[in-house]
Amino acid sequence: MTTDVDLPTAVSRQFPSAAPRPSLDCPAFNVPAGEALALLQYLRDAQACDFLMDLTAIDGSAGQSPRFTVVWHLYSSTKHTYVRVAAPCATDAEPAMPTATRLWAGADWHEREVYDMFGIKFTGHPDLRRILMWDAYPYFPLRKEFPLAGLPTEMSDADINAETGVGVISAPMAGGPFVATPGEPMSAAEPRAKDEAWNEKKEKPE
Repeated sequence: MTTDVDLPTAVSRQFPSAAPRPSLDCPAFNVPAGEALALLQYLRDAQACDFLMDLTAIDGSAGQSPRFTVVWHLYSSTKHTYVRVAAPCATDAEPAMPTATRLWAGADWHEREVYDMFGIKFTGHPDLRRILMWDAYPYFPLRKEFPLAGLPTEMSDADINAETGVGVISAPMAGGPFVATPGEPMSAAEPRAKDEAWNEKKEKPE
């Protein structure tokens, strides 16, 4: 285990392609997708980052390339320190990243959620399928082009369709989207509707 140098220096020595990532809370690195697993394994084995706390993604929007970035948040239960690693997907049309399930078994459901919400595939995953939406759902809800209120679509279960007579409809939003007032303390910054002309009891004006 590396103990005689600080983490950013140790990482830069082992992975010259890893660049510091702007961060206000913990050491963070940008790394090419092809080296992401090697860096993650180094952090686990040589830097005692034994716990994968979270795995998520960023959609930079359709006008940005690379568009999708996968982000891992690690924690060391012995050093009590956090590390963030980010790697851009090589392609925008079919985003993909190698699975981290061989490093942490807990990456399984994290990766399924990212696939479900962003459409990023994790190559080598033992059971990559949707975890929140049904298998036939046609959209990826956390992509930038997906509207906040959702999109109407057919339910996949014929019995539910026959019973309800409706599919999935967009949420009414009740005056949303909702935003917090800039400059307020977070403890007091309750989200407020941009459009307060209507709510659940008062119909939206035409």
